[in-house]
Amino acid sequence: MLKDKKVVVGISGGIAAYKVCEVISRLFKAGAEVRVVLTDSAQRFITPLTVATLSRHAAYTDEDFWDSHQPRPVHIDLGEWSDLILLAPLTANTLAKVSLGLADTLLTNIILASNCPVLAVPAMNTDMWQQLSVQSNWRKLQKDERYHILSPNSGLLACDRRGKGRMSEPTEIIEAIESLIHSRGQEDLRNTKILISAGGTREHIDAVRFIGNPSSGKMGLAIAKAAAYRGAEITLVHAPIEARLLEDLPEMERFPVVSSAEMERSLLDQADQFDWIIMCAAVGDVRSKILHNNKLSKADLPESIELETIPDIAAQLGHKKRADQKLIGFAAQTGEITAPALAKLQRKNLDAIAANSIDLPDSGFGSETNQLVFIDKEGRQATIPMAPKLAIAHHLLDFIKQL
Repeated sequence: MLKDKKVVVGISGGIAAYKVCEVISRLFKAGAEVRVVLTDSAQRFITPLTVATLSRHAAYTDEDFWDSHQPRPVHIDLGEWSDLILLAPLTANTLAKVSLGLADTLLTNIILASNCPVLAVPAMNTDMWQQLSVQSNWRKLQKDERYHILSPNSGLLACDRRGKGRMSEPTEIIEAIESLIHSRGQEDLRNTKILISAGGTREHIDAVRFIGNPSSGKMGLAIAKAAAYRGAEITLVHAPIEARLLEDLPEMERFPVVSSAEMERSLLDQADQFDWIIMCAAVGDVRSKILHNNKLSKADLPESIELETIPDIAAQLGHKKRADQKLIGFAAQTGEITAPALAKLQRKNLDAIAANSIDLPDSGFGSETNQLVFIDKEGRQATIPMAPKLAIAHHLLDFIKQL
């Protein structure tokens, strides 16, 4: 997603500047061209040599701004060159300058001389962040459509305080950059309400044993992230998912469930409120007829378990959906995937389905990458080759938009 993309990284003077080194390194490894601009105060935390080594290009400082040997003003060159500008860490001082349109440094001049999306990633002490003046500047920045934000996280800060002010983690920043590059900074899903299911349900036999599947929930979370970055209003209904995977989700309403019955109630109760429903969860097909509330001893385990079929949630949604709703399903298959997926689409009255092979390397359950075939109810198909799940998610959203 980042190959040959041009990213300007603007670093201000805060202790979180050290985290940006990992972001620069990841951008370069992903194939992006990176130009780093350091404010004077940023150089008290990391050196131009450090970021130049990581980006494979000389760093820019305010000294370059006043260099009379440049054939063109450097802020004009970099402003016109960039596909995206990252401001991280965005300190209270730089936030104030940017929100007011001031231009007294190389970095602030580059911003004003550019038209590309700007990703603002603040970091500062909790008391500083909560000041009325800082919050006023932050709200002002959010009203400008050029600026896209990653609000600070909460936790232990470098000043030994606990509270809001921690800079977003490198993984979250990279995902936001990838999404903004893909959408060219356009919130093309603004005012679209999307209901997404994710993860694998668990059908308990007793207090500790259950019938389940290997779904990690990563594909559903990728779709939720991609849609949120593009301005959609997201509600996520998810079966058990590792806590670490949920930590860097953008702000959205979440409903954790365990069993298919809980997921069925949550989805059916809310479905009418949404424009799109994307059924990415791996919902169980069968469950034990008898549920033991306590843990059975090994000696008490039955020799056989009587099973019953679980109602098909996607089919229920398909037969009650409004004409203006879009219902998207997923089909995890082995072997030939297109024909079974098309049959599911027609049987469940879906608008489209995403079919993926779970028996191919680096695809399907638990993997970081995937490859899908999208099919709509008119029979049109789009094949997405192996890619990170966030990239797959953006292509899926593009496909749904065209339905």
